[in-house]
Amino acid sequence: MKRFKADYSVMPWTTFIDPEVARVGLNEQEARDQGIRFEVTRYDLAELDRGIADGATRGFVKVLTVPGKDRILGATLVGAHAGELLAEWVLAMRHGLGLKKILATIHTYPTLAEANKYAAGEWRRAHAPERALRWLERYHAWRRG
Repeated sequence: MKRFKADYSVMPWTTFIDPEVARVGLNEQEARDQGIRFEVTRYDLAELDRGIADGATRGFVKVLTVPGKDRILGATLVGAHAGELLAEWVLAMRHGLGLKKILATIHTYPTLAEANKYAAGEWRRAHAPERALRWLERYHAWRRG
């Protein structure tokens, strides 16, 4: 008989209330208590097309990352089916996939799972290389004449 050792480093939990609350990894208070620096990215479900169509706009996706990097320290989801939506974050954390990989993953439209992708997109917009973008804007304006 083969034995497996349990890995408790990425342990998800969900509280099945209305709306559901699901979490994996660190939350803000735990990170502060442990002296871990972090950034918070949040996506509000009120902006999600499927949430609007279903009348399920209450809630959010909140992700903690290493400052300046896309490495996920934890994710908290509040909203309809948050427990199911958490699986993508568990997978990403367990296998060292960052927000860039979640953003690059094709999600069916319109689904609640797109909230995960949009949260990653919020992180990406906050970390856009502003200096390079300004230079490119000037370059293209010059090329257009």
